[in-house]
Amino acid sequence: MAENDYERMDGRLTALEIKLTYMEDFVKQLQEVTVSHSEELARLRDENRLMAAKIRDMSDLLEGDIPNRKPPHY
Repeated sequence: MAENDYERMDGRLTALEIKLTYMEDFVKQLQEVTVSHSEELARLRDENRLMAAKIRDMSDLLEGDIPNRKPPHY
């Protein structure tokens, strides 16, 4: 191979190494965002369960105050 071919190959290898470095950094950032979103999703699911339980409790309490009769259109 000629000297020029080695320089061209070296330049291409360097460009690939730079791209790989950027890709590794990008994947790391994506992973951090994914972990953060997973934690937030778990927190929101827990909060949703608590709210649903409170609504059920409130509904059960109010149900005793509502008379069990047919609506006027029957």
